[in-house]
Amino acid sequence: MLNQINLARFDLNLLVVFDVVLAEKHVARAASRLNLTPSAVSHALGRLRRLLNDPLFLRTPKGVVPTARALELAVPVAAILERVKGVVGAAARFDPRTSGRRFLVGAPDAVLTSMITPLLEHVSAAAPQVDMGLVHLMPVRVEPPWQESLELLEQRGIDVAVIPLHAVPPRFVAVKLYDEEFVVAMRKGHAFALSPTLEAYCGARHLLVSQSGDPRGFLDDLLAERGRRRHVALTVPAFMLALDQLAKSDLIATLPRRFVVQNAARFGLVSAELPLRRKPDRLYAVTTKAALLDDGVAWLRDVVVRSAKSVT
Repeated sequence: MLNQINLARFDLNLLVVFDVVLAEKHVARAASRLNLTPSAVSHALGRLRRLLNDPLFLRTPKGVVPTARALELAVPVAAILERVKGVVGAAARFDPRTSGRRFLVGAPDAVLTSMITPLLEHVSAAAPQVDMGLVHLMPVRVEPPWQESLELLEQRGIDVAVIPLHAVPPRFVAVKLYDEEFVVAMRKGHAFALSPTLEAYCGARHLLVSQSGDPRGFLDDLLAERGRRRHVALTVPAFMLALDQLAKSDLIATLPRRFVVQNAARFGLVSAELPLRRKPDRLYAVTTKAALLDDGVAWLRDVVVRSAKSVT
């Protein structure tokens, strides 16, 4: 509980400092974002610690880690700050017909490629002066694989993310869009298309989309469980680049079905079913609960949902 204080004298900036330090987990980086000195941020945290009767953040060699109490306060503090922003901006509430805002949507480029046309059509029809930016998101080979994307949402680096999640953290809201399966893509006339067996799959030369260049993906884990392995001969950082390389080589690649269906013809590619049983990835439109208090973000999330569901 808060100490007994006079709210008229409470400095709302203390909550701003708390929110940024929680996101950055580092006092100096938080100070840079806030255009303050590290000592000013430390002083603000000291005041907040006294008010909340909790250390809030514990120092480590790599920065700071939040206490249990700080994690409990994360959602309500973020909500308070968003409500304050809403109150301050109430004189100019979001109206898609007249707004000139710019929004950012993040997703893997295979997803962006699949939904960009309906997304821009929906936006231009309802909000002709709104500008859009698309951000390429990719998982990392640690658990949870989409943590960096969630952190980008929390930092308001993007407004909406379209990503597969197995669990939705409490600070986020996720709306199901569709289930995505994977297929094996290759040039027309490739031998694998005639005999798409697991043996042939393991014997082929593979292309893997990997932003970091790491030649191991989720399918390598599935193969290892069966005592199998494959040869990843090439990694590329983007899905569209993968299609171009498949058209010019004997490589095969395991790619999202929607993406392949929409783009195979113009690259002269064909596809075959993946010779491994794997649950489809369920894609969600993800936002923070705090961000949804912004009418503009709530509108954008709904547009993303409609756009993704209109893609077949």
